[in-house]
Amino acid sequence: MAAGLERALREAAAELERVRRCRDSFQLLSSSPSFHPREVVEVLERFLQEGRMSALLWEVCQQQAQAGSPELQEALLNKVVCLPDHVSNKLQGKTPSVFFPQNYFPLLGGAIIQVLQKISDSLRGGLDCSISFVSHVLGKVCVHGRQKEILSILVPRLNDLTKSDCIWQRICWRLVECVPDRWMEAVVLGFVQRAPGADALSRLLGNLVVKNKKAQFVVTQKVLLLQYGQTTAVLQNLLGYLSLESLRRALLIKVLQELLETWGSSSAVKHSPPEQQQYISKAILICLSHLKEPEIESCRQELLTSMMEGVKCHLDSNLPQIRRLGMIVAESISSKINTDGPILKFQYEEDDEARELKSLLVQTPPFCVVPSVPDDDKKSHAAAPVTPNEESDAELDSDDDLIPYDMSEDKELKTKAPVYIRDCIEVLTGSEDVDKWEATVKALESLVRKNPAATREVSVELAKILLHLEEKTCIEGFVELRQRAQVAVLTTDPIPVVKYLTSQFYSLNYSLRQRMDILDVLVLAAQELSYPKSHGKTKHSGAQKPRIQLLPGSDSSKDWRRIVDERIKSKTRRFATGQSQMELASGPNEFSSVAGHFFFPLIQHFDRPLTTFDLLGEDHFVLGRLVHTLAVLMYLAVNTAAVTAMGRALLEFVWALRFHTDSYVRQGLLSCISSVLLSVPMERLLEDMTEELLETQSWLGDVVEKDPDGDCRRLSLQNLLLMENLKKKLKTVPS
Repeated sequence: MAAGLERALREAAAELERVRRCRDSFQLLSSSPSFHPREVVEVLERFLQEGRMSALLWEVCQQQAQAGSPELQEALLNKVVCLPDHVSNKLQGKTPSVFFPQNYFPLLGGAIIQVLQKISDSLRGGLDCSISFVSHVLGKVCVHGRQKEILSILVPRLNDLTKSDCIWQRICWRLVECVPDRWMEAVVLGFVQRAPGADALSRLLGNLVVKNKKAQFVVTQKVLLLQYGQTTAVLQNLLGYLSLESLRRALLIKVLQELLETWGSSSAVKHSPPEQQQYISKAILICLSHLKEPEIESCRQELLTSMMEGVKCHLDSNLPQIRRLGMIVAESISSKINTDGPILKFQYEEDDEARELKSLLVQTPPFCVVPSVPDDDKKSHAAAPVTPNEESDAELDSDDDLIPYDMSEDKELKTKAPVYIRDCIEVLTGSEDVDKWEATVKALESLVRKNPAATREVSVELAKILLHLEEKTCIEGFVELRQRAQVAVLTTDPIPVVKYLTSQFYSLNYSLRQRMDILDVLVLAAQELSYPKSHGKTKHSGAQKPRIQLLPGSDSSKDWRRIVDERIKSKTRRFATGQSQMELASGPNEFSSVAGHFFFPLIQHFDRPLTTFDLLGEDHFVLGRLVHTLAVLMYLAVNTAAVTAMGRALLEFVWALRFHTDSYVRQGLLSCISSVLLSVPMERLLEDMTEELLETQSWLGDVVEKDPDGDCRRLSLQNLLLMENLKKKLKTVPS
């Protein structure tokens, strides 16, 4: 027995000596000139390949328990964590593969597991040891950006070890609790992102968010309110972790209150990007799914107040995505607080995104198995066979013996539409014959285009009737039919009709819908007038015309990207030897003589609030449509006499509204800049608008860097590129 004990002591001493020699090698790697770096690296390489890193870490843990040297431990910490960098710097690119980060840090993670196993054995044996050094190693590795490599080893192994062993749970809790605050965020985020579920995260972190203020700030504030890049699974892990223990549930309620406060803030809705608002909406729905009935009862009134404030802010937004988010969240809150009574219900498109959001409100338990239906039950639900008596009764009740009436020769009676413009006016204003009214609405556009002279006699009267025309019957495509007739009247007699429409846009007693109809008609008519006509007929089909997006959608810069591409193509000389392309129709630009009549009346009175209409106030949705309309009119005015004056006026208009809080309005303003740069001749831009362009360029740079809306940033960058192209063209022009 004495011989065996002596042999074990000798082996332990030899092991300790090898560890100390390696520790000395860490120091020699950076400080001693007497050893060649290659020799030191070879020692370290053998050290790592033989799995001695765990022995080194274990020795430091034992020294910490016995109050070892803190200076030595700090130096060793730096060398252990930064070893791949030190080796790479010394060897200048000839680094052994074991020191590659993707190999070294998983190896370090395995060594940490071995040390934790020794700590577990020591605790079970009643011996003291310290885990602090291991926590420091973990924290520093994570803050250096190597969470993926080291936690890919640690998290799965610790998850298995903590499932049924309370000592391992306490070791894991202590491991993260001893991480210094300056490294806590990186460690907590790494665990949250890689834990396989909320229950696993609860076993790994324990009540860390209750004990450590830094961890609490990261979990309840930074991840949820200051960032929005985490996945839905991470949100479910995080909020599920808060819900699994009574001490943490108070934080869950607090988080929900702060999320609802942000969701219901009109400033946040206006200035936050849609991605962040969707992220906050997901977090709210997940929080709601974890609430218990007593908790809902205690904060029912607060939830109701937040819901009413938040849904109003979202419904006021110009972006359909934001409005729908508000509807879904409001419906979810309503279903939670009104379990017995009526709940809110909105109409919106049910797509994959909406279904995903709604699914977050329902907690699906892990490993949930849907029980199969027994065979007996299946049989009981099967259709019963029909007896012969039942068959005979069915035959008696059958109507098959009735002979259908032959209607094959019948013809539908069609009401004849009026053939004169004045007859159409009489039908639309006074006729009670619904069929005749419907036939008139369907035939009006064609009749106007066939009879331009007769139309000009009553054009303003007809435009007024169409502007106020309401649907009498359920006629298919009524809105489009009315709009096409309005466009036909406007293109037939542009000046008097456009004067009437632009004057009515700022008049009293019009609905927002009618004002937006005016803008749509102006845009469509301007497009038709600006394109050539073939054989006396307007080209209504064929190549798609470049248009601005009038209704706000997911990406308002797509149409303008196409516009820029088309303009670039039109100005690019190409030499081809293949088949000649079909000659396009050509003709005068009829919009050139009337562009000012379309443009200037719209831009004059935008800052004058009326009793029922305030563009700079709550009617910012119409302002957004107006801005986009002006951008289209400016683009279509290329090569017209008024284009320079229009461009200068539009730049002043943009400058006055450049800090508007609504993202759709800002997108329209940036589209206006694109129109000016594309339509106004380069010489006029540089001679007449130099100061305005310099101010605009400075503002565009701020938008690229600071605007929360992604579309605004893209449009601004596009405008800066257009300006850069103008400068290059100026340099190539001979003086």
